[in-house]
Amino acid sequence: MQKCLDGVVSIKYYTVPMNTDFGRYVRSKREALHEKRAEYSVRKVAGRLQIQPSYLSKVERGEVAPPSEDTIVRLARDLNEDPDVLLALAGKVSKDLRSVIMKRPKLFAELIRQLKDVPDHSILRVVREVRDGNW
Repeated sequence: MQKCLDGVVSIKYYTVPMNTDFGRYVRSKREALHEKRAEYSVRKVAGRLQIQPSYLSKVERGEVAPPSEDTIVRLARDLNEDPDVLLALAGKVSKDLRSVIMKRPKLFAELIRQLKDVPDHSILRVVREVRDGNW
């Protein structure tokens, strides 16, 4: 995923600063949940993800690269976060989006380049029109 001129990428209904550290973001979300519920400790989250707690801790501290797409998607679901947002923070694009883009790479590249400076509300209007078939 490429950085836009203003340093942000809009994904679904989120605006994500590209300089946000994946691990720091994950840690802040997990710790906020942990303050309310004990099941969001590093050990318990790692257990649900079937990864080592030490690995999750290293990811959160930025000592290792973000995990695989599958692990990020499971982590997003566990933390009640949007998987596309966490994937973007990790510098990744989901397999399903890659396959859509690969079918028409030139068209999607041009579309994305044209949308880079369009305000969010305009992009949301286009998304709604496409989703509802009103275009």
